[in-house]
Amino acid sequence: MSFDIRISWDEIRKRPDDYVLATYVLDGPSGMMRASEIFEAARQLAIGQSVGNPNVRSVWETDELFEKHSARIVVDIYAPKPGHMREYNDSSYVTIAFPAINTEWDEDGISHLLCQLMGGQLDIDVVTRCYLAKLSIPDWIKGRFGKPALGISGLRQRTGRVNKPFLGGIIKPKTGISPQTLLDMTKELVEGGVDFIKEDEILSNPIFCPLSQRVPLIANYLSQVGYKGIYNFCINADPHAILKRAKFIAQNTGPECGVHVNFWSGMGVYNSIRRENPNLFIHFQKSGDKILTHPSHKFHISWSVIQQLAAMMGVDSIHSGMIGGYMPDQEYTVLEDVQMLVKSNVIPALSCGMNPGLVDYINKQAGNDWLANVGGALHGHPGGTLAGVKAMRQAIDGTHGSEFISAIKTWGYKKP
Repeated sequence: MSFDIRISWDEIRKRPDDYVLATYVLDGPSGMMRASEIFEAARQLAIGQSVGNPNVRSVWETDELFEKHSARIVVDIYAPKPGHMREYNDSSYVTIAFPAINTEWDEDGISHLLCQLMGGQLDIDVVTRCYLAKLSIPDWIKGRFGKPALGISGLRQRTGRVNKPFLGGIIKPKTGISPQTLLDMTKELVEGGVDFIKEDEILSNPIFCPLSQRVPLIANYLSQVGYKGIYNFCINADPHAILKRAKFIAQNTGPECGVHVNFWSGMGVYNSIRRENPNLFIHFQKSGDKILTHPSHKFHISWSVIQQLAAMMGVDSIHSGMIGGYMPDQEYTVLEDVQMLVKSNVIPALSCGMNPGLVDYINKQAGNDWLANVGGALHGHPGGTLAGVKAMRQAIDGTHGSEFISAIKTWGYKKP
């Protein structure tokens, strides 16, 4: 066989539409690998995740088949590591070019792409660490996916909020509440001035607060008061049910309602919901993502890559991370991700320890295109939920009334 598994960066530039480029951090049994070991691991990854067994050829595998369908090693991609790879300075990394022709993008979508990117190479003995660090996808493929129903620009137009972060309120307790309690809480959030309301990912569709009861109850109230923000119903479920729930909400609510989907419902489900409901607001919730994304795992995917895929599928907002709260994120990685999401018109939601004393600090770091998503500091305010919302509203608007002062006494103030 005369096929060359290698492809030059110059050749990639000549054929930019032909490949999805995936950059990996790789280690072998002895840790950081020599050049020959890197190449062997990359070869097995490329062949094994495209045309066949990495080390066994068959009569069916022609040069023509390999030329069209085998993934290839980009041999001269080695360059300074991007920011989100800084923690891997002692590891080896390589870029693999996956043929775009191997995927039927309208239906295979994200699920099959991830199967190719993080599949059989995790089972081969020459690789003991495989971290998907970066992904480059041709524009024509991105164009096959949906766009946000609103995103940053649409929510600014809808709410009239300009040059300031959005204020989000999270329903707490997470579960155990009745539809009437949910309505009472929602009224206080709306009265206080939230732009975004999110049911928690634990709620979904329990018998004591089913979607069939709470959707019309909440939607009717929001419509009556002319709410200009977005209320997101949690619809976590298996595929056969989640699409029905999204359709139910799209058909039985107005523009003030959207859906909240946790990533455990499946990465591809965001694409499916968007395709079937192009005008429905979609919030991507990350809780639990570290099972796939934490750097301590030998085999994992960068959270930045997951967010990139979410943005490509047309979600409107995503829980990107946190700056200054209790989530132990590196600030520089969150800021890089925020910038990427803003370019895609996706709202970066910052949450997990958000409180009024962090707003000025985050604004200094990240600008104003983000969503302050708050739970504990709203409902746990000494004056109650309404006072907690007012305190956050005052922090964002710079008015600093008595509710804000009380919140600062409770949670402190982080100087910009």
